[in-house]
Amino acid sequence: MEVDKNGEIASESSSPEEQVVNPWEVSAKDGGKIDYDKLIDQFGCQRLDESLIDRVQRLTSRQPHVFLRRGVFFAHRDFNEVLDAYERGDKFYLYTGRGPSSEALHLGHLIPFMFTKYLQEAFKVPLVIQLTDDEKCMWKNLSVEESQRLARENAKDIIACGFDVTKTFIFSDFDYVGGAFYKNMVKVAKCVTLNKAMGIFGFSGEDHIGKLSFPPVQAVPSFPSSFPHLFPGKDKLRCLIPCAIDQDPYFRMTRDVAPRLGYSKPALIESTFFPALQAKNGKMSASDPNSAIYVTDTAKDIKNKINRYAFSGGQDSIEKHREIGANLEVDIPVKYLSFFLEDDAELEHIKKEYGEGRMLTGEVKKRLTEVLTEMVERHRMARAAVTDEMVDAFMAVRPLPNMFE
Repeated sequence: MEVDKNGEIASESSSPEEQVVNPWEVSAKDGGKIDYDKLIDQFGCQRLDESLIDRVQRLTSRQPHVFLRRGVFFAHRDFNEVLDAYERGDKFYLYTGRGPSSEALHLGHLIPFMFTKYLQEAFKVPLVIQLTDDEKCMWKNLSVEESQRLARENAKDIIACGFDVTKTFIFSDFDYVGGAFYKNMVKVAKCVTLNKAMGIFGFSGEDHIGKLSFPPVQAVPSFPSSFPHLFPGKDKLRCLIPCAIDQDPYFRMTRDVAPRLGYSKPALIESTFFPALQAKNGKMSASDPNSAIYVTDTAKDIKNKINRYAFSGGQDSIEKHREIGANLEVDIPVKYLSFFLEDDAELEHIKKEYGEGRMLTGEVKKRLTEVLTEMVERHRMARAAVTDEMVDAFMAVRPLPNMFE
């Protein structure tokens, strides 16, 4: 994949020898792991370095989120500029989203929302969350009605993450697209040729035209004028988008056209993929229930999945394991603990003891089971408290008068 000198528009390579990372497919060469350094070079984004993380801590007076400290969010576009503006007293807004294709979320789906909640609280800024029920209707062959139903169900899981209703607007495309939002979609669509769209997204002559029409829908929430009830007269307000790096193609396109339409380029902060339990490819998949831990899984389900399916870097005998230790690079329980075990000292202790053979695979899996069971149970209780009236409140088109406080 090639990028221009500004790292905005790239042409897709379809060579089977190379890794493929786009919004609909993530696969590594020969079934291996994703090379994130290569991905940064291919996409033209920047590595999120320690100086930026230290700056976040200084500006927010809060310890950086575990996803920042441990490199889960690892790349960015213009995040430094957003921090520059914030330091001058200029606010921004957050935009993230979810494609509702399943009844319940798995842990990989929660990652951008957990991180976005931290950003919202740390910087005291508003948030828009897009539910792309139209996209899933077109890509997953779901009916319009089923896509809309899944959007509301997924909204309950998102709300359960703890977002502030006074600072958060959740919208589904089927319900909200129109007016100023649609005008921006048309403006974006006029700026992107068919050849450019095919180069960015890999569309072919076999794809229906609905797919070709979708990218502007995901682009324009990064323009404040798409939300006149939230940001009237604030057309220069910057937007920061936390997302997984497979969403980058949408926003390379958006960043290319934004200045031509008089808008600021959206900034991005991008995460790695949450791996499947079996570590077969780049990320956890909703299409394989045994590759994922769902927020609806029982304690028994979680224990069973971790013990049966979580790929271990431990050795095939206790004697050999005691001698040479675990391979932490491939061990999924350690990777999962790196995402969800809050205590940095405990994580380092586990990695040292396990890597040097003093801790066994069963002990690590047991600790992971405890961490995930507690986390999922906490989420389940929060979701059970989310009513239809609460969903309606988050999705109501209304001003957010205290959104920057």
